[in-house]
Amino acid sequence: MLAIRLPAEIEKRLDALAKETGRTKSFYVREAILEHLDDLEDIFIAEKRLADIRAGRSTTVSLEEVMKRYGMVD
Repeated sequence: MLAIRLPAEIEKRLDALAKETGRTKSFYVREAILEHLDDLEDIFIAEKRLADIRAGRSTTVSLEEVMKRYGMVD
């Protein structure tokens, strides 16, 4: 369970969307959170990988090397 307070303008837009589409406000809030959560998780992973590379705990592989490894070079 989660309770949030939204600015009046956002609440109004969300309410209008729900009424126009016949879906609940909860449906749209859930969809928005899931979409944004995917993006945030991707950013977190990318930032962690970058930190590992900069700290020398991980290395990079060029696109050319990946293509060679998987037989994708002509």
